[in-house]
Order: sequence, then structure tokens, then C-alpha cells
Amino acid sequence: MAEMDAAGAPATDTPSWFTPKRLLAIFCVINLLNYIDRGAIASNGVNGSQGTCTASGTCTSGTGIQGEFSLSNFEDGVLSSSFMVGLLVSCPIFATLAERINPFRLIGVGLSVWTFAVIGCAASFNFWSISICRMLVGVGEASFVSLAAPFIDDNAPASQKSAWLGIFYMCIPSGYAIGYIFGGLVGGNYNWRIAFVGEAILMLPFVILGFVIKPLQLKGFSPSGSYGKLRSADLVASEVQETEASNGNGGAFSIAEDSSVKSSSFATNGRNQLSKFGKEMKELLVNKVYVINVLGYMAYNFVLGAYSYWGPKAGYSIYHLSNADLVFGGITVVSGILGTLGGGYVLDFMSNTISNGFKLLSVTTFVGAILCFSAFCFESVYIYLALFSIGELFVFAIQGPVNYINLEAVKPSLRPLSMAMSTVAIHIFGDVPSSPLVGVLQDHVNNWRVTSLILTAILFPAALIWFAGVFLPSVKSLDDDDHHEDSTTNQSSTTPLLEEKLINIAESSSEP
Repeated sequence: MAEMDAAGAPATDTPSWFTPKRLLAIFCVINLLNYIDRGAIASNGVNGSQGTCTASGTCTSGTGIQGEFSLSNFEDGVLSSSFMVGLLVSCPIFATLAERINPFRLIGVGLSVWTFAVIGCAASFNFWSISICRMLVGVGEASFVSLAAPFIDDNAPASQKSAWLGIFYMCIPSGYAIGYIFGGLVGGNYNWRIAFVGEAILMLPFVILGFVIKPLQLKGFSPSGSYGKLRSADLVASEVQETEASNGNGGAFSIAEDSSVKSSSFATNGRNQLSKFGKEMKELLVNKVYVINVLGYMAYNFVLGAYSYWGPKAGYSIYHLSNADLVFGGITVVSGILGTLGGGYVLDFMSNTISNGFKLLSVTTFVGAILCFSAFCFESVYIYLALFSIGELFVFAIQGPVNYINLEAVKPSLRPLSMAMSTVAIHIFGDVPSSPLVGVLQDHVNNWRVTSLILTAILFPAALIWFAGVFLPSVKSLDDDDHHEDSTTNQSSTTPLLEEKLINIAESSSEP
């Protein structure tokens, strides 16, 4: 959608280069950088290890963040999850604001906070200072996590929606893997703080892009000028209230009375927004397909979150892999790319329906769980690497299908909120508690093999939950009018989005 000028008319200065594929590329790179940061802080080079002392009294100093700040495994696990605080608080806020404010400006604000936060991580001096900075890092991801997938869903060719979502979510394992390698190399050869400075430099161009790029139309909202119209509606409502109050008092208003009316208007608008949010949340919670999908995703993310953080350390401890960052990073990037892309393309090949999505989720998760569980049972490092690599290939195949169901199970106008609340749920009940809980479990049993087997077993309930979704009635016909309204968006993956919108505006203006 073209940006609105002061009069509310669409501006015509639109960049013709901004096609759906380029939109996908921008979101992919931002997503990749976010997960590079997550992988880097989990790497042995950046995260490091505790100092140790032998029975004879010989002590060695710790390395990285854990060694420099003398963190226990529990504190280290809390550090891995602290960025979720900013993410969870900000996600619903950004999803709601997207109805009123240009989403790309919101992304620019969020990524600005992200950039300053990672610089703060580099300058941190104790556990609390780096934990607060990690909380602020979560704001950056929240600024686009609820908006990227709906935009991709709108603009992907109808027969390739799952594949496009798979490409976007492929950045999760790829980013983690690159982060492991990047953190291991930088932290091992230089200093762990330099890794955070490098991340900030890489994100800076996208911070600028978030403030200068033209706004686009999101399906489910007003066909044109949605952001401007929403703001104008609020202003008109406020003016009406002021006028009515003025007429009732003979037109005589003091400054204090005028201020009181405006405050009342803002309070009313706030209550209306809160009421709307409550109704939309209720609509999500009574949607059985959405709830079942998110429940399975929560159990899945509990395992994957702990894998991503403790994986290199567990591999080093169990199989004495001196280059655990590189090995675990290599497995993750290869299995992640092939699995995530494969899951999306397989669902499109099967016919991308919600029922087929649940079938694919349950089968791939179950097979992956068996392979990963078996891998930790073997003493041979080679058998472990082979089974775990294939197991991760199946486990990562869920990313495209699970998010496809999140989008298709609700009406278009609810998609930003559905993605935001899915993100909140899988983190609050998934990887936020899993890293510190696994740290506590490891402190108790002091055996990484046992800890890894217990953790991996949680994938089996995830597969069972998704299997139950196969038997739920389809909700594909939800809000067909909204789907039909912007059907031309999906006709081509190469026609510039903004040019399509200008054509629609020109056609509507020529009608009597």
C-alpha cells in the first residue's frame, strides 16, 4: 500500500523494486540475525564455562560469560531465557499497534532497541547488567515476529505458501548454527564481547530500512489507507465527543474542561482497545484447531529451546568433542535447512490443508524423537552423530506446517495476534523454562546423557497432541470474504506489491 499523505490520499512515490520475493528476503535476513545472536550466546566461545578446581587444589579460571561472571548452570540458563521477557511483553503490543501504525516503522523502533541492547551486552559488567540487556534484545524480535508471517502468507503464491513459510523459518536453525560457529570463532580467538558488537553492526542497515521503507497493506484490514483511517477515526471520535460536550455547555469551555474531555476520550479509546483485545483473545482460545496446534508447539519448543542452548555443552561433555560448537553448528545448519524446506514443500505437495499439516507434524516429530532418543543411547560418537543428524532433519520439518496452521486456522484480521500469542505461549511454556530447568536437572543428576534422554522424551507427547489435531473439523472456510477481498495479491510472486495496490486505487477512483 502506498504511504498516506496529510490529506489521506495515497502517495504515488513507490519503489518499484519492492516485490514479494524481496520482502521475503528482508524478513529472512532480520530473522537470521536474531537467531545468530541466540546461537552466539549459547556457543562455548561466548558462553564459556565455569572455573574448576581439582582435589589437589589446582584451579583453572573459567571462560566466556559464565567464567567471567562466575555463573552457576541455573544462572546461565536464566541468562539464555531472559531475552524472552522483552519478547513476551512486546509481542501483543506490537500486534495490536500494527492496526494503527505502519508496521515497518514498528520494526524500525524494535530493531533500534535490539541494536542498542546487544551493544549493552558487550559492555555488561555482571549478571544483572547482561540479563537486562538480554531482556531488551527480545523487543527487537517482537517487533516483527507477529507481522512477518502474515505478510508472507499474503504475498506467497497460493500453491507455495508452506514453502515460503519454510524458507522464512529455515532462518531459525540456520541462524543458530551460524551463531554457534561465529561465537566459537570470535569468542575463542578474540573476546566474547566482540561478537555482540559485530551483531549490532550487521543489524544497523535494517534499523534504517525499518524507518524509510513504504508501508504495505495487510489482508484483513481496510482495503486502502487502513493505518491513516484508523488514526482518523480516533481523531473524529475525539472531536465528536468534544463538540457534544461543548454544545451541552453553551460553547463555553475552559482549558481545564477541554483537557478533561480529551483525557476522557483517550480513556474511552483505551477501554475500547482493551475490550477488542479481550474479544479477539476469546476467539483464539475457543478455536480448537489453533489451541491444539499451539499446545503441540509448546512441548516441541521446550525441547528445541534446551537443545539449542545446552547442545554444544552436552556434546562436549558426553562425547568429548573439542570442537563441539562447529560440530553441533554444522549438524543444525544442514538438518535445519533441509528439514525446514522439506517440511514446507512436502505439505504443498500433499495439498496444503490443515488436516494434512497435522498429519505431517505428528509423523515427523514422532520419527525425529525416536532417532534423537536412540542417538543418546549409543557410546559411539559416530553412531550418535548419524542418528542425531537424521533425527534433527525430521524434527525441523515442522516449522513451515505448524505456522501455516496458525495462519489458516483464524480469520485474516486475527493473524498478527495469532502469531503473537503463539510466540508468547511457546516461549512462556517452552524454551523460557526449559533452559534453566535442564540446568537444575543437570546440577542434580550430573550426567548429561541422562539429562538429554529425559529432555528428548518430551517430543513424544508433542507428536501425540498434533496427531489429535488430525481428527478436528476443518476451519478452512473461516471468513471467506476477507480471503477473497485481497485474492489478487497471491496471483504473482514477482509483481511489485505497491504497483498492484496503485492499480486497484486507480480502478476504484474511475468508477462513478
